[in-house]
Amino acid sequence: MTILIALAGKPNAGKSSFFKSATLADVEIANYPFTTIKPNHGVSYVRAKCPSVEMKVECTKCQDGERFIAVELLDVAGLVPDAYKGKGLGNKFLDDMRQAEAVIHVIDASGGTDMEGNVVPIGSHDPLEDVKFLENEITMWMYGILSNNWMKLAKKSGSGGARVEDVVAEQFAGLGITDLMARQAIHEIGLDNKAIVNWDEQDMIGLSESLRKVSKPMIIAANKADIAPPANIEKLKGLEKGGYKVVSCSAGIELALRNAAKNNYIEYLPGDKDFKIKDPAKLSAPQKAALEKMREFIVKNGGTGIQQCLNTVVYSLLDFITVYPVEDETHFTNKDGVAFPDAFLIKKGSTAKDLAYRVHTQIGDSFLFAVNARTKMRLGEKHELADNDIIKIVSTK
Repeated sequence: MTILIALAGKPNAGKSSFFKSATLADVEIANYPFTTIKPNHGVSYVRAKCPSVEMKVECTKCQDGERFIAVELLDVAGLVPDAYKGKGLGNKFLDDMRQAEAVIHVIDASGGTDMEGNVVPIGSHDPLEDVKFLENEITMWMYGILSNNWMKLAKKSGSGGARVEDVVAEQFAGLGITDLMARQAIHEIGLDNKAIVNWDEQDMIGLSESLRKVSKPMIIAANKADIAPPANIEKLKGLEKGGYKVVSCSAGIELALRNAAKNNYIEYLPGDKDFKIKDPAKLSAPQKAALEKMREFIVKNGGTGIQQCLNTVVYSLLDFITVYPVEDETHFTNKDGVAFPDAFLIKKGSTAKDLAYRVHTQIGDSFLFAVNARTKMRLGEKHELADNDIIKIVSTK
């Protein structure tokens, strides 16, 4: 199971730069709307502390005690207001993010692009105007699906006798919406006792809004923070009081640092709060000046923000934890002697038996018990796992 995260936003907000900096994939980056026509699909990583340091075991799977665990990124083409009506490149881009479990909304925090992604002087556009539009696009897209099939849904729920939450969940099954999510959304907007045949436009829009929040949780990546007026960053950070998660970032700086590390100029891992120049004598004066300018930003910002965005989505927004399955609970290895061979991202609340099924279906089917490799305590199938657990699964297979 892989976590799929969508990068969304208006054209020219820096989505493709974010995608490239997070994956080092070759994608087109340019200062004009709709650079991305087809969605870019790539692999990125969340960063976690490897238990090898704590357990004093040499691990070949981590880098300096840091474990990088794969997730998938989908960079959909830029959205413009009223895309759900077919404006710009239309509903196709909304449909591209259908399978994503969460969305990183990349905002041009510098205010250097207008609502449709056209370049304007830095600071001339209010980035707060960009925040709500994407949510509205997804909500209205979902409303269109709901309203277009309303008579069929009403018939199934009425004379067909099906539960309302079941017919709603069935309609949005492609977005991963379950009957429990649908029931929660119906309850939150007060439609429990209102027959579906009597729902009006506002009821369906309200339901679509609630379903969007459940099925497509979102954080805001305040991109281009290195050139943004401080007032813009303060405005965006102010949204946190309303429950938003906002991360200041610079995809441009992350990309430059990753390329510098790739070319052996600096020591840098994604998410680091500083870097080390390997051989200053090999760098020109302009290169040194550029690196020092980037250093100034990441030290002040606590990193470039790109890795923080990914970690925030997986560990905070989606409530995943990292668990390390091993076969030898004494040496923390697999049968070949490789320490901490795998790192699994699983939902918070998952049990030892859930982990067994993640390792292999047959192991889950034949599960006997698990062992906490730290404490050597035996764990039952319903034992709830914690972040950074090291677990041995014992089965009949």
